[in-house]
Amino acid sequence: MDKSLMTKEKSSLMNNYSRLPITFVKGEGSFVWDEHGDKFLDFTSGIAVCNLGHVPDQVKEKLMSQLSQIWHTSNLYEIQSQKDLANLLTNVSVFDQAFFCNSGAEANEAAIKLARIFAEKKGEKQNRTIVTFEHSFHGRTLGTLSATAQEKIQKGFAPILPGFTYLSYNDFSQLETLQEIDPIAVMFELVQGEGGVIPAEKEWIDALVSICKQNGILLIVDEVQTGMGRTGTLFAYEQYGFEPDVITLAKGLGSGFPIGAMLAKKEIAEAFAPGTHGSTFGGNPLAATAGLATLQTFISEDIVKHCEEQIEYLWSKLHELQSSFTEIKEIRGKGMLIGLVFADNVSNIVAKALEEKLLILSAGAQVVRLLPPLTVTKKEIDCFIEKMSAVLKDVFTNA
Repeated sequence: MDKSLMTKEKSSLMNNYSRLPITFVKGEGSFVWDEHGDKFLDFTSGIAVCNLGHVPDQVKEKLMSQLSQIWHTSNLYEIQSQKDLANLLTNVSVFDQAFFCNSGAEANEAAIKLARIFAEKKGEKQNRTIVTFEHSFHGRTLGTLSATAQEKIQKGFAPILPGFTYLSYNDFSQLETLQEIDPIAVMFELVQGEGGVIPAEKEWIDALVSICKQNGILLIVDEVQTGMGRTGTLFAYEQYGFEPDVITLAKGLGSGFPIGAMLAKKEIAEAFAPGTHGSTFGGNPLAATAGLATLQTFISEDIVKHCEEQIEYLWSKLHELQSSFTEIKEIRGKGMLIGLVFADNVSNIVAKALEEKLLILSAGAQVVRLLPPLTVTKKEIDCFIEKMSAVLKDVFTNA
């Protein structure tokens, strides 16, 4: 190929990602390989996407079979795998109906629209406010970045959409203002992933749920990152002892294939009549097959149960790591969504980890985010600790 053409091809992508100069060409379980054949331990899972590890056999087999049959029809027609996935999702949750789309942002857009049209049909036409919380992250579409209470996400996109009020997360005093605001819904994460891996306090959630139930305020839980076993139960809300009205899913639902979902209680879901919302690709035969195979694997292999032992082992090893490196100020999170909090910027830690053939993420300037596959083994956890120890020793010895 002509060299000038190759250069032009490389420059044709928009510069909206800070890409690392590495290309992965193969994945299996907890590992990925680059184009040079170098093997990396992946503790990002594609940002909480590959919860079953890379290219899980059961999902691969079902997708290969579907690829030889039909890829797409649109939602003008019945799609059996979509119906099967909806039935399975509602069977393993407290919800009655499902809507499918292509991403977490789209699932959250659907939840925002559902809350508004539900209020419309109830005759609540004046105040359409939805409350969200500081440091949240709900997506990058115009609607979901308006719901995201982070200035850095909204910067440059003014005017953002009206109809959102932001309160402080885990702040009891601010809950008192909910009745004054009188919103149609609150939308929140039970662990703020992008915001720094900050779990919701159980007592605060109890108070929030109580106020919302007493005042007819919808509870929308963004489980895009926390869902599909990531926090130690299939859905994070199960650990907090309440039933949301709506949840959103994506990331781990399709094992890497783009799919999002919104689940809702029947009386709320019925506000979506034909023509109120839709998605051309949402839940098409390929996407629904990926989601169905993923969820079936979770159930048949009892992935959540398997993960319990690995969670306990990983956290114990992290605390041992912290005792060796006092620069780790805090370890927080739930299950396999973990934040290591440092006093200073962690960009050098993430970069050094890459040199050690270890993939990790940041979540804000001072937090390293760990998202291993839920299928991770103790041997792989030991490998991670060995690599991370070498990284921290190098970074802090040469600081």
